[in-house]
Formats: sequence, structure tokens, C-alpha cells
Amino acid sequence: MPEVYAFSTIPAKILLPIDFSPSSHAALEQATVLAQHFHAALYLVHVIHESANVEEEKKEAAAHFAVSVAGLATKGIKATSSVEVDNDIVGSILDVIEREKIDMIMVSTHGTTGWHPLVFGSITEKLVKLVHIPLLLVRTEKPESSVKVKSGRLMEWW
Repeated sequence: MPEVYAFSTIPAKILLPIDFSPSSHAALEQATVLAQHFHAALYLVHVIHESANVEEEKKEAAAHFAVSVAGLATKGIKATSSVEVDNDIVGSILDVIEREKIDMIMVSTHGTTGWHPLVFGSITEKLVKLVHIPLLLVRTEKPESSVKVKSGRLMEWW
């Protein structure tokens, strides 16, 4: 069983997995409020599947995170981010929890949609079953279609 970190009633480091969907944008807004309330640091993570165009996606994610981290800093929130490359998204998130000694994880209920969740299972559902730290689900509306929105056009955070 993995090491469980001491969790008081106040989290000091909150992990927010981001896929740059509208749902993860809503989760970032909620995490911002929670981090301000508890004076907690945010750790943003994006996991790229190894079969993707890794270098291009890493650059895009890093640019999006730079905007997010700067925006959080203006609100007085310490934030760091990382872009992980792995075929196992949930496993990568669990590794980040252990490596960064995360106290709490916030996950949106709807991320990238389409056939992928049906075939591979819900990332959120797997995290609910596997994490050993407090997990907060941010319930968001299911997107109207499975078309992925270009994140740079509509998101103020990225």
C-alpha cells in the first residue's frame, strides 16, 4: 500500500490534473477559490499520451501553464506545473501525488470526451478507486459534443 501523507483538515498542496477542456477550466476556477481559502499551493499536471506528438504537445501545455501560473500568482497563489508523458494517465497522476507529496486532489467529472473514455474507462473513476488522499470531484456539465475545443480561443486560463 502506498504511503499516505498526513492530512490535517487544511490541505497545503492541491493537485489539479488538467486536460485543457472546459471542464478542467471550471475545476481550475474552483481550485483557485479553495487554494485562496486554505492558503494552499496548487500543482497543475497535464499527462500526454506517448503516442501523441509529444514535443509539440509539451510546448503547448507549457505555454498554457505559464499563463495559468502567472494568473494564479496575481491572486497570491503559489502554483507549479508539470507535463508528464506516459501511456498510463492515472498511473502518472498517482506518481505525481507520491513524488510531490500532494495533500488533496481535485478532479473534474467531465474532461476530453468521445470514444476514448468508453474504451479506456473514466480517468476520474479510476482515481476515485485508487487514490489514498482526499479527493474532491468538481461536477461540471457534460460537453454537448465530443469535438475537442481549441483551448487557446476560449479559455482565459490558457
